[in-house]
Amino acid sequence: MATLVFDIETSALPVESFDETQQEYLFRDLQKIDDEQAREEKREYLTRMMSLWPLTSQCVCIAMINSETEKGQVLYLADDFDVDEAANEGVQFLPFPDEHELLVEFWKVVPKFNRIVSFNGRSFDVPFVYLRSAILNVPISRKDWLGYRFQTTPHCDLAEQLTFYNVSGRDGAARRFNLDFYCKVFGIESPKSAGVSGMDVGQLVEEGRYREIAEYCLRDVYATNQLYRIWSERLEGIK
Repeated sequence: MATLVFDIETSALPVESFDETQQEYLFRDLQKIDDEQAREEKREYLTRMMSLWPLTSQCVCIAMINSETEKGQVLYLADDFDVDEAANEGVQFLPFPDEHELLVEFWKVVPKFNRIVSFNGRSFDVPFVYLRSAILNVPISRKDWLGYRFQTTPHCDLAEQLTFYNVSGRDGAARRFNLDFYCKVFGIESPKSAGVSGMDVGQLVEEGRYREIAEYCLRDVYATNQLYRIWSERLEGIK
């Protein structure tokens, strides 16, 4: 079975890109806070949260590899449009001038694979790329990744599998941890080991450090693939 492991990185659109009514809607909770410092802290929190919502942010990077060969592509927004394969053998870094072209390329690649693997992709990555593609009128070539939850084809979400579909809730034996924690427990090098995390993406975009975002996203994918192999060997089939 051809399996694609993927991850995305997102960054909030500028607040000023939304009209007055939209901004009022996004920050309406601020009206309930009288304390100026608390209100500013809430504004900063809401601004950070905008990077998680496809109606207020954009996809700035998608990294994807073939699970078996670990060859693939990293699609990312950048000012420099030179293709580079040198840094990671078998992986192309493909820069794009805008999100529309990035998503077009993504949907060209994915039909070649029977299964996709993600970490928390059912809750975040997949609905995000679906909605961003719809907003930008990019044709979606696979519309079955949010189908029946209790199956691992065509979409294996490791966050679902390692919690056995949230069988024990927030605090039980199979509670959900983040990818970094799972990696360390299972002896996998954490994608955060190079000092970059998803929380840094917005700042890196502002500073034009696009390639660092791409490399971090690829580390996420490599780690997800190693975790997927462990799950496949040791846990797949448990019901």
